[in-house]
Amino acid sequence: MNIQLTALHYVYLAFIILIIAVMIRRRDTTIICVAGIMTIGLLATETLSGSVAGIFSSFIYATKELLSTIFIISIIVAMSRVLIRTGINEVMVTPVTRFIRSPQVAYWGIGLIMMVVSLFFWPSPAVALVGAVLLPVAVRVGLPPIGAAIAMNLFGHGIALSGDYIIQGAPKLTADAAGIPVTSVMTASIPLVIVMGTVSTLTAFWMLSKEMKSGTVGTEPSSSSEVVSTSPPANLPVQRQALSPRLQKAFALLIPLLFAVDVILMFVLKLQGGDATALIGGTAVVILIAVTLAAHRQAGPEETTNYLIEGFQFGFKVFGPVIPIAAFFYLGDAAITELFHNPLPEGSHGIVNDLGVALAGLVPLNDTVGAITMTVTGAVTGMDGSGFSGISLVGSIASMFAGSADSAPVLTALGQVAAIWVGGGTLIPWALIPAAAICGVSPFELARRNLKPVLLGLAVTTIVAIFLI
Repeated sequence: MNIQLTALHYVYLAFIILIIAVMIRRRDTTIICVAGIMTIGLLATETLSGSVAGIFSSFIYATKELLSTIFIISIIVAMSRVLIRTGINEVMVTPVTRFIRSPQVAYWGIGLIMMVVSLFFWPSPAVALVGAVLLPVAVRVGLPPIGAAIAMNLFGHGIALSGDYIIQGAPKLTADAAGIPVTSVMTASIPLVIVMGTVSTLTAFWMLSKEMKSGTVGTEPSSSSEVVSTSPPANLPVQRQALSPRLQKAFALLIPLLFAVDVILMFVLKLQGGDATALIGGTAVVILIAVTLAAHRQAGPEETTNYLIEGFQFGFKVFGPVIPIAAFFYLGDAAITELFHNPLPEGSHGIVNDLGVALAGLVPLNDTVGAITMTVTGAVTGMDGSGFSGISLVGSIASMFAGSADSAPVLTALGQVAAIWVGGGTLIPWALIPAAAICGVSPFELARRNLKPVLLGLAVTTIVAIFLI
């Protein structure tokens, strides 16, 4: 598989390295991303006007890709605000507080619940369900919002999505590309997912516990690009709206019941991804309208609009600093073809995937080196923030490196785990926005806190894979 690398590939790689370096220094990357878009546009179109126009076009492309996530976050926040102001939220979460009495239990409880729900419905709709109900309880018992976000992120977008044992979207893509049965990839991935999940979640918990004991958690300074808003359910202005205790209890029972019906419908109708998110979003809008009309009565229609405005203000405030960064990284995949009329050479799979193939071609073909290369290649293909876009390529590269029929499933599963942990929503800021936004924390800060646990997990998982080959 020979891939011709062009100036576009090298420039894109140089800007990736520069952006990562700036992120590590916790500085704003917007200008650098815009410069990267302009430079790539100039190389692709060979005109200054095309380069400048590419900035706006890439912003539009990124916004369209992120729009469903922006909407679900905004609607959930709008619903959460009316529940808090009417006191329904407190009544609703009171029973759960009997079981979650410490930040430690909150971390593992939220994480495990998130993992189970994500296995059936994928993480994006799971974040909305779990966060809206359990985050207030976690904060009340002392778990910082960033801790809840870490738990939801690592267990949902990490463990559940990288294994994908119920929906089986990820293993099917990698297995088909590698030319091996899906069951073999799933079986091979079990020990790798367990090791990766155990190392990363334990490391993150240990780091969080140290900060909580020292009292430094949540005290880091924010850059101008970071989200500085508070957690939607936890820290809103005290602006109570009268609602009778009877109606509070009625809604406190009805709301979890409606979301439970959503879960049943997802299972029965096999709704996944965007369809599942749409069902939850629609239910949240219905709840918002019903509660607002009951609480505000004559002013209900106007107040419903006001709550929606608050929700969308929050959503776009969260996504505002992310869109320029996402716009740059989307150019590594399909966006460059759509925006700049396919400037890549024939046979290209996109800039990021081409770089992954080139990396694989630089190392000798044996199992040990192959395992290390698969981890790095999977991580590189995940840098577009999707996690899924490059795993077919990962499967095909794994088949190249496999020295035997037994090693192929392990290498394929390893590449799948690396790609999804990096790109599926634990390290790329715009990919982990759902958990960050629901918890009211900066996606950049969440990515920074996930970095050490995830990298350590990948290192240990790679070593385990070498012994399994």
